Amino acid sequence: MATTTATASPRWWGGGKSPFDVEYGKLMMWYFLMSDAFTFGAFLIAYGTTRFATNGWPDPNQVFKSYPLAAETANAPLVFVSIMTFILIISSVTMVLAVQAGHAMKKRSVVINLILTIIGGLAFLGCQAWEWTHLHHEGAWWGSNPFPNADGTNATTNFTNFFFTITGFHGFHVFSGVIINIVMLIMTLCNVFEKRGHYLMIEKAGLYWHFVDLVWVFVFTCFYLI
Repeated sequence: MATTTATASPRWWGGGKSPFDVEYGKLMMWYFLMSDAFTFGAFLIAYGTTRFATNGWPDPNQVFKSYPLAAETANAPLVFVSIMTFILIISSVTMVLAVQAGHAMKKRSVVINLILTIIGGLAFLGCQAWEWTHLHHEGAWWGSNPFPNADGTNATTNFTNFFFTITGFHGFHVFSGVIINIVMLIMTLCNVFEKRGHYLMIEKAGLYWHFVDLVWVFVFTCFYLI
């Protein structure tokens, strides 16, 4: 009688593939991003519910009309935040290039694009710091709203409370992403990924950075455009 030998399939918890045919660490990153998306979603839904349940709301064209060097006299609605958004989008492009370079095992290109991504993240944070400082100088902060509603009536502090909370939460994510990319840069320079034979960690960091950029699109739409 012939005997058959069963071939054991690789176990995903023992270093093989996950049930979704995705590398385990990348799968965990997707789980984390999904949970983080729920948090941002809750914030934005609460903001939208409060805004459209309120009779009046400040006009973003009047609130966000300043930019550095002409903060007191500028009247350029949304120009500065558009520059911030452009910087973040460009940093997402350089992150894509870093991931692609990692797939091709091109260390030099990975280093260059990670540096550009870090610079973009720091530039965005610098712009946000200036915006917060300027708004605080005008009297805006948690519990304080100097901006009237678009119809001229007095506004509640809901606008500033939501603005500083949500943009601050997003800014913390950008800061975290910059730190992660700095760590990835150091590991690249130390040939950690070359020794491993892959740059998979760069791809995971890229997922996080693209998520941060995508969330900003919703934050930008809710606060600055609508």
